[in-house]
Amino acid sequence: MRATRMVSSVLVLVLMQSGALCARRFRGGRNPQPRRSPPPPTYRADRGDTTESFPLDFTAVEENMDNFMTQVKNLAQSLYPCSAQKLDYDMKLNFLENTSVTCNDGSPAGYYLKESRGSRRWLIFLEGGWYCFNKENCDSRYETMRRLMSSSKWPQTKTGTGILSPLPEENPHWWNANMVFIPYCSSDVWSGATAKTEQSGYAFMGSLIIQEVVKDLLSKGLDNAKVLLLAGSSAGGTGVLLNVDRVAELLEGLGHTGIQVRGLSDSGWFLDNKQYHCTDCVDAVSCAPTETIKRGIKYWGGVVPEKCRQTHEGEEWNCFFGYRVFPSIKSPVFVVQWLFDEAQLTVDNIQLTGQPVQEGQWRYIQNLGIELRNTLKDVPAMFAPACLSHEVITRNYWIDVQVKGTSLPRALHCWDRSLHDNRNNKAPPKGCPVHLIDSCPWPHCNPTCPTIRDQFTGQEMNVIQFLMHMGFDVQKMAQQQGMDPSKLLGMLSSGS
Repeated sequence: MRATRMVSSVLVLVLMQSGALCARRFRGGRNPQPRRSPPPPTYRADRGDTTESFPLDFTAVEENMDNFMTQVKNLAQSLYPCSAQKLDYDMKLNFLENTSVTCNDGSPAGYYLKESRGSRRWLIFLEGGWYCFNKENCDSRYETMRRLMSSSKWPQTKTGTGILSPLPEENPHWWNANMVFIPYCSSDVWSGATAKTEQSGYAFMGSLIIQEVVKDLLSKGLDNAKVLLLAGSSAGGTGVLLNVDRVAELLEGLGHTGIQVRGLSDSGWFLDNKQYHCTDCVDAVSCAPTETIKRGIKYWGGVVPEKCRQTHEGEEWNCFFGYRVFPSIKSPVFVVQWLFDEAQLTVDNIQLTGQPVQEGQWRYIQNLGIELRNTLKDVPAMFAPACLSHEVITRNYWIDVQVKGTSLPRALHCWDRSLHDNRNNKAPPKGCPVHLIDSCPWPHCNPTCPTIRDQFTGQEMNVIQFLMHMGFDVQKMAQQQGMDPSKLLGMLSSGS
């Protein structure tokens, strides 16, 4: 509480100063005398430059964060109309100091960074983007998706969205963290540790890229961090599961034992289930997940967590599937997973475009939700809405989706608090859930799911239109549930 009062006093002083600045700026009526503009402040892009920041350490007020965030939001809103120049929100490109660790084509790997001098919290995000598993489909990927295999055309800056956003209204609990975005250019689900060879034609160094980024960041302030959150979506979400303990072990080995390493895996909890119907294994989209990973781990020289490797010796591909690797992970991990993940359905050969789905496909989709629930039931911290979608934490609507009345940012904040309280031998906060999973049985039965659009017309579809499009038989489903069809329609309309 003492820390909270102290920071509150700082906020009041800043608000008073900003109010005075506003008054001076706008004093003089409608036509103030023109004044020569001062040179704009410089922002740090490389070491040695100056920077402008609010030196607030948010880790000092974790016990009363809700009250504190209210004050911060008020501060941010009060400063908006007073801004003398555009704030520098962009993350800036840095290439690795170790030039031997590269993208697939041998071009330098790197990361985007936006520093927040006052914060001791760091968020490192792993980008997703499928993968390739042999020379032929890697060649095809290089022709069609070169950005995911080469850094040659990466832009100099990148603007963060969702949990990477610097705006408190879009990112209520992490907006002031040091933000790091690592572009995906290794095509190996962030698992590879193999240099380019004549036989493979490509380097696969995803796991090494993460290690080198962490080493580089130590000289940029990470050495003083209190919390490091390794996050990722899709292939990046799986990459979190594969690498979070390796990052913790790296920092511990370098003597940085005070940094709490955590993981946030979004849409990377895939199932090794049987496809709806089998097709020729041509690329990552058409092949069964187990088959592509079995081939890929050999081609990439993939590295998996040691405990999981020992459990599945000779069949290390098992460690790429969330429910198999999770029991071996020592670091705290929060799992975010749509119950009806579009990427999972794609690799299972369920096509949701064109003609309405058949009854067998509909049953398969419902069973997928059931299977995912079963694999997630023992995960302590998770957020699983019954939606048909893929990826969420970097979407600007990530604050809108709820499970049982709790939003994802709120659930992550509760998780932060519970970890903090556990370390200090305190009881977990009441009314702050961290294990959230929808119980309704159909895709998009949660009314807060992201909007679905008809892929041909572009028109938004409500829940009933979407289910009818998928071939949902209201009469038959009502009969199965033992209820009147009109009541079922009412429940679907309200999202019950």
